[in-house]
Amino acid sequence: MNGGSLGIRSGSYSPLDKKQQQSDVLLPIQTPSTTKTKPYSKMFKDKEKLFRWASKFAGRKRVRMFLLFAISAAVFVWVLYVGRDKDQENHNGLKVNDSLPLNNSETPPMNEVQTVGNINRVSFPIDVERTEARVMPPPPPSYFLGYTLPPGHPCNSFSLPPPPADKKRTGPRPCPVCYLPMKDALALMPKFPSFSPVVKDLTYVYEENLNKETEFGGSDFGGYPTLKQRDDSYDIRESMNLHCGFVKGSKPGRGTGFDIDDNDLVDMEQCRGVVVASAIFGAFDDIQQPKNISEYSKRTICFYMFVDEETEADLKVNGGLDKTRKIGVWRIVVVRNLPYTDGRRTGKIPKLLTHRLFPNARFSLWIDGKLELVVDPYQILERFLWRTNATFAISRHYKRFDVFDEAEANKAAGKYDNASIDFQVDFYKKEGLTPYSEAKLPITSDVPEGCVIIREHVPISNLFSCLWFNEVDRFTSRDQISFSTVRDKIAAKTGWMVNMLLDCERRNFVVQVFIFRLSF
Repeated sequence: MNGGSLGIRSGSYSPLDKKQQQSDVLLPIQTPSTTKTKPYSKMFKDKEKLFRWASKFAGRKRVRMFLLFAISAAVFVWVLYVGRDKDQENHNGLKVNDSLPLNNSETPPMNEVQTVGNINRVSFPIDVERTEARVMPPPPPSYFLGYTLPPGHPCNSFSLPPPPADKKRTGPRPCPVCYLPMKDALALMPKFPSFSPVVKDLTYVYEENLNKETEFGGSDFGGYPTLKQRDDSYDIRESMNLHCGFVKGSKPGRGTGFDIDDNDLVDMEQCRGVVVASAIFGAFDDIQQPKNISEYSKRTICFYMFVDEETEADLKVNGGLDKTRKIGVWRIVVVRNLPYTDGRRTGKIPKLLTHRLFPNARFSLWIDGKLELVVDPYQILERFLWRTNATFAISRHYKRFDVFDEAEANKAAGKYDNASIDFQVDFYKKEGLTPYSEAKLPITSDVPEGCVIIREHVPISNLFSCLWFNEVDRFTSRDQISFSTVRDKIAAKTGWMVNMLLDCERRNFVVQVFIFRLSF
């Protein structure tokens, strides 16, 4: 196989093939030779001796009759001999087929993962009895099982270079990332969903009349689950019903708080592939148009920007928003009846509950409104989800790895009132939260940089998103504090993990744009 063609076998022989050619013994997978030594010469010699012997004791007439009888007998014996040889050939042919695993079930089960053309594929046993001259294609696998890039591919040996020795720039910076070309990334897009450990089916709590009898926390939007219900939501089972926002109304975005026009809801339901989502509330940021996006991505990816009415008014004046409801690639969706007065907490709805707003999407990429996307989403998905066989990816914080340090930094920066932060950390500490250390490896950090989230919408990642949102709804809106508690509780029951990429890798595909507005 040459390096430029994946999954194609060459016409050359393998070492096993050569060994079989040199051996006089036929192996089971070889086809027996069709050339055989015919037994005619020996048979004619025997008949000639018999003729001479008969001539001595019989006349010509009797010799002719005897000769005719002998020839007929010889032909009969020869037919029996050839027929027996044919039967032996057929018997050997059946042995070749019998050496293959047989399966008589209607749907052949997945047998094993094997490397074909350096990409993992699922192999199925062959049903010989149902397959004649033409082998029918096997049914597809149930789940995406991942792949490996070909040996010698540059991304296999890619390593981060040392940071530049620039004493004038000491803060965080981007680092190189080995992306595949768009054509290759699209070719590797999974045709089937990834495996979801334990949980297979999620349904969500709907309450027409809210029960507000809970110990603390909760909201009319997310409900008021008790601590017992919270504990039950971490008892991971195959089928689960849990709180996940939108507890009122007939469907997410309709009479639930965070209300969306029906036309927008219908269009959002039509997104069946990849969604890129962002939000701006309070006219706090300007919309950033993605760069380096292929025309194919512009046609096939849903780009949605959620805004409140204040931001909508600003966009009409300063951002060029018109009746098309689009600015560049972004479809602008106006959200009304916001469920929280805290804009940061409201922003967690499209950020963490993307799977509920886009119920038919397979993959989503969340980016904060302050960020500019500079790499094609398909390349990002391939690098951080598909190639790593992950269903949820988020970057580590560039500086902090420990929740206790993160809590103190939030208090020092006035991100939330100190008493609420202390209460949340003490609650987690009683549940077993400990400072981060190398003993937690392969977990590399307990603190994410939550401005970008890359995920596949499967039950286990949807469960994580729901439970993470429930913590934000019950405690503070600082999602970095609650992240590791939710992750570790799920991992303890399922073994599921989050892909935590480097902060410098995240900075490679999104750029923060600082906007300075002057008021007169």
